[in-house]
Amino acid sequence: MAESIPTTLAAKAWIITGPTSGIGHRTALELAKHGTVVLVGRDRGKLDEVEQEIRTQGGNAVSVVCDLSDVTSARRAAAAIVALDLPIAGLLNNAGISPLRPFKSAQGWDGTFATNHLGPFALTEALIPHLPDGTNVVFICSAVEDPERKPAVTAGFRGARYISAEASARGEWLPGGASIPGGDAYATSKQCNLATVLAFARETPRLRFNAIEPGFSPGSNLGRDANIALRFLLKYVLSPFAPFIKYWSTPKRAGQMIARVLTADTNRTGTYYDENGKPMVGSTQVRDTAFQDRVIAETRALLATVPMGATLTTLAVSAQPARPSQDEQVRADTPPIADNRS
Repeated sequence: MAESIPTTLAAKAWIITGPTSGIGHRTALELAKHGTVVLVGRDRGKLDEVEQEIRTQGGNAVSVVCDLSDVTSARRAAAAIVALDLPIAGLLNNAGISPLRPFKSAQGWDGTFATNHLGPFALTEALIPHLPDGTNVVFICSAVEDPERKPAVTAGFRGARYISAEASARGEWLPGGASIPGGDAYATSKQCNLATVLAFARETPRLRFNAIEPGFSPGSNLGRDANIALRFLLKYVLSPFAPFIKYWSTPKRAGQMIARVLTADTNRTGTYYDENGKPMVGSTQVRDTAFQDRVIAETRALLATVPMGATLTTLAVSAQPARPSQDEQVRADTPPIADNRS
């Protein structure tokens, strides 16, 4: 799964999922200034391109192939990362999707919920015992999980529609949800990301767990499911104005901010950052510790139904994508039609 790495390594290593496009790509390049970058994604060819780009710029990188919609693949990726024996200083769960049409994961679960929540959760939990004290674990989240977020409501979201982890895996959401295709799956999975951060921060104080809302980036790869006219409008017409609009950003600006938060030498944990790197708050529901604990317990119970397969004592073999005909389903963690946030 992973290639050999140079014998001369920087003092720190940083794991990033979804590093081949949009915000993830820009963040990976920024992280390369701070040490070795572990690139985790579905498409070997695209990973190789980013790895070569980093090496050309004088940095170090190594690639691990992983389909985060497949829990088994996520666990194998964790095993491969541990086997690299690198001085991990941070983990960035950046990869995320918001498809207009639902699909099923390798386990038969809702593809959006599996890719955005279940896979990153499994990857993170498998890595936690092996992460040094003080490691910063960051999840890219989205304010669309908050039903009180006015821009999100205007765009057609109605906040997260969580019933249970099992219901979400079946693609079932509370009624009265989003008016845009895939909106409930995306918002609910992003709420589960944030609940995970807040719960893990309380559970494991030796590590740091934080979340980031990177802002709506029209110049990213967010609209690949949209029609060509909308994609053109987002990338070439609206993108230049992003730095001047509240809640908006660009992949470059977001990448710099995310890298700054991930690499910061602080003890902050359980913090949710906005697109400017300033603390913000999530929905009333996600701030409820009882709700956070329920999401964690139900997620663990659901993942326990999947055989462990490769253990962290065994170097994982290459995990082939479950949907090889598709492009790597990693984008700037922003839905095709967004709430002026991500």
